[in-house]
Amino acid sequence: MTTVRYCINGKLVNGIAPTNRGFAYGDGIFRTMRLINGALQDWPLHYQTLVADCGKIQIVCPSAELILQEFKHLMASVEDPTFTSAIVKIIITRGDGARGYAPPAICEPSRVLILSDLPVYPPDIYRQGVALYSCQTRLAAQPLLAGIKHLNRLENVLARAEQKDPRFFDGLLRDYDDHVIEAVSGNLFVCKAGEIMTPTLERCGVAGVMRQKVLDWYKTHAQAVVSKDLVMGDLFTADGVVIVNSVYGVLQVTQIDDQAIANNDWAQQLRSDLAYVIH
Repeated sequence: MTTVRYCINGKLVNGIAPTNRGFAYGDGIFRTMRLINGALQDWPLHYQTLVADCGKIQIVCPSAELILQEFKHLMASVEDPTFTSAIVKIIITRGDGARGYAPPAICEPSRVLILSDLPVYPPDIYRQGVALYSCQTRLAAQPLLAGIKHLNRLENVLARAEQKDPRFFDGLLRDYDDHVIEAVSGNLFVCKAGEIMTPTLERCGVAGVMRQKVLDWYKTHAQAVVSKDLVMGDLFTADGVVIVNSVYGVLQVTQIDDQAIANNDWAQQLRSDLAYVIH
């Protein structure tokens, strides 16, 4: 499949009303996941985050049953019966509304499902790791929205637009206090002297599902992960740095700008621990 397919409120269409608050104000949330062998990978965890994110901005999340029903409807529209792997993006907006910022007293949330091809990454990024560039764009502090994957992603857009050098896989985002927060499209973990750390997301940043999977795995195996403020120096002196998201999984960071980062094959071990299938 090379054509992106859409399902909006249960209908196979590719248009949305300009009065929809997701379009007009970014008033909504989204999550992106892999479809592997016909199954939505980590669906329970993704749905849990959809519910939590909706709750934080006071949207009633559609039921899991409704979303899965519409997902099956979308999959049935694919002519190729062998098509079983893809990327699925789920967007939930507050729905349609009149002009003005005030949310309608009564509104019906809109559901958008997007089905697109699974990206093909060079095998070298899993064997050799990846390089990151430090973004000039900074993340603003907004505790009310911290952790949520809301539709207002202009900071990430501007940061990603900085990438001009093909050597770099992704960018590294900091806040205005020089704390390292995340990659442009993923979360970050650091290992140093036996301690595993991840940036705190209390002021800004996105709490991704793969980040939660890593946290859950370490908790299950009785190993603490410390959420704390980190700066660039912590990464430069680390024993290992990885970035994670639900599409590419776990990748070792071996370089930031022109600075080499220690490579301890941590990403390879995590992929094995999490049973992540490289596509």
